[in-house]
Amino acid sequence: MNLSEYAGYDGLGLAELVRTKQVTPSELAATALTAIDTLNPALNAVIGLIPDWEARFSALPTGGAFHGVPFLIKDLVLHLAGVPCDMGSRMVKGRFVAPIDTDLATRFKASGVNILGRTNTPEMGFNSTTEPVLYGPSRNPWDRGRSTGGSSGGSAAAVAAGIVPIAHANDGGGSIRIPASNCGLVGLKPTRGRTPVGPEFGEPLHGMGIEHVVTRTVRDCAAMLDQVEGPGVGDRFVIPRPTRPYLTEVGTAPRRLRIAVSTKGMMNARVDPTVADGLARTARLCESLGHVVEEASPGFEEEQFHAANFVYWCGFLALGVVGFAQQAGIEPSEANLEAATLACYRHGASLKLLDVEMADYLANIVCRSIAVFYTKYDLLLTPVLAAPPLPLGVLDQNDASRDARGWYDFVFQHAPFTALSNMTGQPAISLPLHRTADGLPIGLQFTAPFGDEATLFQLAGQLELAAPWPRVAPR
Repeated sequence: MNLSEYAGYDGLGLAELVRTKQVTPSELAATALTAIDTLNPALNAVIGLIPDWEARFSALPTGGAFHGVPFLIKDLVLHLAGVPCDMGSRMVKGRFVAPIDTDLATRFKASGVNILGRTNTPEMGFNSTTEPVLYGPSRNPWDRGRSTGGSSGGSAAAVAAGIVPIAHANDGGGSIRIPASNCGLVGLKPTRGRTPVGPEFGEPLHGMGIEHVVTRTVRDCAAMLDQVEGPGVGDRFVIPRPTRPYLTEVGTAPRRLRIAVSTKGMMNARVDPTVADGLARTARLCESLGHVVEEASPGFEEEQFHAANFVYWCGFLALGVVGFAQQAGIEPSEANLEAATLACYRHGASLKLLDVEMADYLANIVCRSIAVFYTKYDLLLTPVLAAPPLPLGVLDQNDASRDARGWYDFVFQHAPFTALSNMTGQPAISLPLHRTADGLPIGLQFTAPFGDEATLFQLAGQLELAAPWPRVAPR
């Protein structure tokens, strides 16, 4: 199998070839490794291979839906026993090798994927591009001078380039959906509690951090959620499980939906005309499919959102920095942390218990305000980002000119549509439904009520049939 043939299949397609013995897992792995050797030097998506991947894969059962499919894991939060996890940080590099698999890693292995390597991420995931000092920038396969997005940018670049059909990603403020938008992929942030985040965490980033994957097709996204959804042992909260497989929902026509459409983002977002055009085209497409579409936006106090979100991000970052610094016996400084990371760590370390209590109080107000909106509408359609993929170098996490709040404002100004659903816990999906005149991907976001991934998959499957998108970036 050559690279072009390989990239023409999604994950389920490759798994079917394995199941019918048209190709072996070893042959697929060899092709993926060739793709890494061939494509990764220009993209910098993969930062390391799993040295004993063959032995690890040979120990897996054969019944998973993705048996034999090459796979990559983002180098942040999720980890495998005995494999380094550097988190994009010079402070962490070589100092953290987990003794156990995370719960989600165990689920991925049960799905049958062949985990070959780790992908690039910004330092501690606190950026909407992937350009860490430690490993350097990942490059967008559609335009190598452009950002992949972040923080799952390495995974997105690898999938868009055809290195693997599916890769791990996670999302605390848009980190699945932003790279999916920039790289022309499907990116679902599931409902809070849908995928396991243990055992180290109960609610990472105060419940805003969610784990899943980036894919080229809707069905791969749904099928992997079928494989990994559900609570882990010891989870404190359990949400209602799906009534039928999400893969079934992809092929099920949605009911007539009431869809709100809005260009009103946070931080006084100014939507680029190309993005606005994509939003309008997508709204018309939904109308042509029989859905009711009207302009409307949820009402909430944005100042309350940012007051809580800023505390959550800086506090959670400080927890990680303090933990690794103590473990390594080092002092956080300019020598081992990027400038913005250091500033946000210092602010987080200065927070008091009352600050966190107040953040929880404000977040509750925001979440309840938003919930009212979804009693009237089935979905909200917005851009993912206000602009097409940015040039590399714009979102410089090592720029010392901004204090903690300045960095927070700068990052979320460039991602004004995604973070709200992290706080509310609602599922949201980016679909690659538009392109700029020169071919750069533009993702459009649909957000559903808490727990309703089923409706998202039904509409996403309908839109994928009605307006199919290019699956792999040209080489």
